Amino acid sequence: MTKLWNSVTVGRLTLPHRLAMAPMTRSRALPDGTPGELAPLYYAQRASLGLLISEGTQPSADGQGYLFTPGIYTEQQIAGWKAVADQVHAAGGYLYIQLMHVGRMSHPDNTPHHRQPLAPSAIAPGVQMFTATGMQDIPVPREMSLEDIQATIEEFRIAAAAAIRAGADGVEIHGANGYIIQQFIAENANTRTDQYGGSIENRARFGIEVAAAVAGEIGADRTGFRISPGMSLGGLDEGPDGPDLYRHLIAELANLNLAYLHVLHGGNDEFLREIRSAWPHALLVNRAGRPLEQIAADVDAGLADVAPIGAWALANPDFVERLKAEAPLNSGDVSTFFGGDSHGYTDYPTLAEQSVRES
Repeated sequence: MTKLWNSVTVGRLTLPHRLAMAPMTRSRALPDGTPGELAPLYYAQRASLGLLISEGTQPSADGQGYLFTPGIYTEQQIAGWKAVADQVHAAGGYLYIQLMHVGRMSHPDNTPHHRQPLAPSAIAPGVQMFTATGMQDIPVPREMSLEDIQATIEEFRIAAAAAIRAGADGVEIHGANGYIIQQFIAENANTRTDQYGGSIENRARFGIEVAAAVAGEIGADRTGFRISPGMSLGGLDEGPDGPDLYRHLIAELANLNLAYLHVLHGGNDEFLREIRSAWPHALLVNRAGRPLEQIAADVDAGLADVAPIGAWALANPDFVERLKAEAPLNSGDVSTFFGGDSHGYTDYPTLAEQSVRES
C-alpha cells in the first residue's frame, strides 16, 4: 500500500489519501425526498475517507426510481443536503452529490407524480422493482421526445447548481448501473433513429451533453462522471461496439476537463489499462469483488488515482483508521442496507467505541 496514503488532487480538491466512499443507495430519505434526519451523522461519521460520494440523488421527480431516495430539486431537499454538507465539512471531509436519473428503472408507485417512466425508447427492462406493495414488474417506459431530452439535461444542470448551493464540493453524474445515461448507450434499450440513437456518437451524445451542461454550470473541476462499461445491470446490452462507444465517450469527457472519471470495474483489466491511458485527469476505480489485501493494487500499479470503497465504508465509519492499524472490520448487516432506522446505518461502532464497550 505504498501509494494509498499519498495525497492526491481531484478537481479543485486535495485529498489526504487515495481512498474515497463510493455512492451507496440507503433508502432512508423522507417521503418528500429530503435526506433523513440521520443522514448528516451518517456521512460525517465517514469523513476520514476524504471524498464522500453520496447516494444516488434524483434531479427531478421523473428521475426517481426507488422508494425513499433523496432528491436535490426542492428547497426542502436542498436544506437537507446543506445539513449533510455542513457536518461533513466540520468533520474534515468533502462531499460530492451523485446525480442519478434512473430513466426506465422506475415504477409509477415509487414517484411523487405517479407518471410512466421516461427512457430513450419504449422498451421495458424485463425486471421487477420493489414498491410499497411488494415486487412489481417495471412497466414499459415512455419514449422521450427531443423536448424531454433537453428538459432532462436542464434538470441535471439545475440540480448541480442546487448541490453547490447546498454546500457540496461537487457532483458526480451517474452514467452507470443501468440508469438513463447507460440506457442511451445500450443498443437494446435505445432504438432511436434521430441524433440520440444508432451510431456510437449518437448513443453517447446524451451523456456528453449532460456533462457539458453540468460542467458549464458549476465548473468542470467540480464535476465527476461514473461509467460501468460492459455491465448489464437493468437488462442492458451495449452491443459489440460498446468498447468503441466508451472510447469516444471518454475522449469527449476528457476534452471537458472534468474533475474525475469513476469506473465501476467489472474485471476487463486490458480495457481498464486503455481507459487509464486515455484519461488525463483523476481516475477513480471501484473494482467489484476485490479482497481487502488488494485494495491498493490499482493505485500502486498506476491504474487508478483513487480507490473508492462501498460496503466496507458502510459498516466501518472509521475504515481508514482500521486499515492503517490492520484492525478487524465490522461485517455489514445486509438486512439493513436499504431502508430502516439507525440500525445498520449510524450505529456501527468505531474501534474506540468497541474498546469502551469491551473494557
